[in-house]
Amino acid sequence: MTINLHDFDREYSLTLDAGGLVVDGAVAAAGHEPNGYFWEGLVRFAWPDIAERLDFDSEAGMFCAIGSSSDLARLKTALESVITSPEAVREIIARGETSGFEFDD
Repeated sequence: MTINLHDFDREYSLTLDAGGLVVDGAVAAAGHEPNGYFWEGLVRFAWPDIAERLDFDSEAGMFCAIGSSSDLARLKTALESVITSPEAVREIIARGETSGFEFDD
């Protein structure tokens, strides 16, 4: 799995390697770059209740969220269902675009 939870002296982070995902084609077809910044935007839009309690340190090749182990575990579960489903990604992007959300990719 490309999602990893890290514990560095009780500082918790979650990383997702961007690129090479099953959903990259669906992201690109929707006019977005499937990079770390896109995934940060998707998380902020799709799960604002979790995102508001996290810090982000994403890069082009990697999504990175920093926060409590419980929030990151919830995010990991949510992301796992999306990074394997082009249909789920398309649905989130469509909802975001309808609401005027800007995916910062």
